[in-house]
Amino acid sequence: MAGLLTLAAATGPLAACGLFDDSEPEPDPLAPLLAGALDLAALYEAAVAADPTLADRLTPIAQAHRAHAEELARVTRVTLPNSTPTAGPTLPTGDRKSMLTALRSAEQQGQAAATTACLSTPAHRAALVGSIAAARATHLELL
Repeated sequence: MAGLLTLAAATGPLAACGLFDDSEPEPDPLAPLLAGALDLAALYEAAVAADPTLADRLTPIAQAHRAHAEELARVTRVTLPNSTPTAGPTLPTGDRKSMLTALRSAEQQGQAAATTACLSTPAHRAALVGSIAAARATHLELL
C-alpha cells in the first residue's frame, strides 16, 4: 500500500505538467501561414497546368511559396504532406485574365496574413515571417 501511495505522489506532478495529457497540443501560431503558403503554391501550379504559357512567369512564384512552406515546416516542427491537398482555394476556370485576377487576390490575402503574422510573431521568427511578407508583396508586382 505504501508503494502505491509513493507512486501516486510521484506521478501526481507529472500528470499536472501534461505528461499524461491526451489532448492535442496547441497549433503553432505560424500554422495558418504554412497552410497559406501551400495553398498559394498549389494555385500557381494549377494556373500553370491550365495555361502552360504562364510557366515562365508563375513557376518561380510557386517555387518560392514551396520554399516558404518548407522553412515554416522546419521552424514549426511539422511534416509537410507528400502531396498537395485537394481542399483549399481554387482558380476560376476560364480565361487567363480571370486566373491572374484570382491569383492576385489570393496573393493579396496571403501578403496581408503574413504582415499580420509578422507583427505578432516572436522576435526569433520575425525575420522569416517578414521576408515571407516581403516576397508576397513582390509576387503582387510580378502579377
